[in-house]
Parts: sequence; structure tokens; C-alpha cells
Amino acid sequence: MRVVKEANVRKSEILDVAELLFGTKGFDGTSTTDILNMVGIARGTLYYHFKSKEDILDAIIERMTCSLVAKANEIAGKKDVPVLQRLTLMMLALNVNNDLGHEIMEQVHKPQNALMHQKMQTRLLAGINPIITALIEEGIAQGICQTDHPAEVAEMTLLYSNTAFDDLVAYSEEERQRKIAAFIYNLERLLGMERESLRETILPIFG
Repeated sequence: MRVVKEANVRKSEILDVAELLFGTKGFDGTSTTDILNMVGIARGTLYYHFKSKEDILDAIIERMTCSLVAKANEIAGKKDVPVLQRLTLMMLALNVNNDLGHEIMEQVHKPQNALMHQKMQTRLLAGINPIITALIEEGIAQGICQTDHPAEVAEMTLLYSNTAFDDLVAYSEEERQRKIAAFIYNLERLLGMERESLRETILPIFG
């Protein structure tokens, strides 16, 4: 007997299966037939929700960015943690270090998917930047840092950390330490702080 499910339930089920397959077989190695077989639905049902495999990937990216924004809000709300520690924890939490994350990021960085990459970056900036800006303004109010451009500093910090901390565990210890030191140095400059003033606050977060 054919099982009929609510549209949003079926859509989430398709995305869950696609995430699993993209993470284990890769995006290019996964066919829509693979997804159909694992979900147990007809092709027409799949195309009712998604026009193509690329459309599925786009929806996964949207779901991923929504999850990252929720995680950032949760970290920012921990008022018992010093503001600059919350900022650093947030930057680390935005990096995806699982098989699915690597596969998706590899896909969105392909030249033919430039618009997809732009959409993900724009979505992240729109969702995360106000949170980082609020943290910086909190630091300014506490007299910890000083900048006349908190929103712009937030944007630069987000873009820089996404590059510097991308797959941090894959680097050698020397490379890892260099990237951490560079992040601390540049964040101090952006926030108008004395050199080495953030080291004792931020370094323990990296273990």
C-alpha cells in the first residue's frame, strides 16, 4: 500500500536522504534514482518537490545556513560567557567539518555554481552579520574594544574566519597555530585593541 505523507514531511525526508547520499557518495556520484530508491517514492513525487538534483542541493544549503544562524544565535545568547569568547566560538561553529559539508562546499565552489555560492554567502552574511555586529557593540559598550564601523568589522571578521578556519583540523600544527595567531592579530586590529590583548581570552578556545 502506498504511504501518503504530508508535503513538508516528504520534502524533509528527501533532503535527509540526499544529505546522506551526497555525504557518502558525493554529489556527482549520486543520481536522482539513488535518492528515489532510498526514499521509496516515484519520480513524479520527487519532481513535485524539486525540479532537479541541483535544486535539492540548493535546498540543503538553505537548510544548512538556517541551522548555522540558529547555532550562532544560541552562542550569542550565552551572556555568562565573555563577549569576545562568544564571538570566537561563533566563528568556529560556522565551519562545517563533516563529509556532507565538504561535499557541498566543493560543489558550490565549482565555477558553474557561482550563483549558488553567492546565495550561500549572501544568506550567511544576512543572518550572521547582525549577530556579530551586536556582539561587537556589546564589547564597545563594555569598553573592551572600539570601532566606528561595527557592522563592517563584523562582515570582515565573518569572511576572514570562514577562510582561515575552513577545515582547520586538516592543517599541520604549524599551519594551525599560524592561522590562529593571524586571526587574533587581525581581530585585535579591527576592534582597535592593544596587541596580544585577546590572546589569553581566545587561545584556550582552540585547545
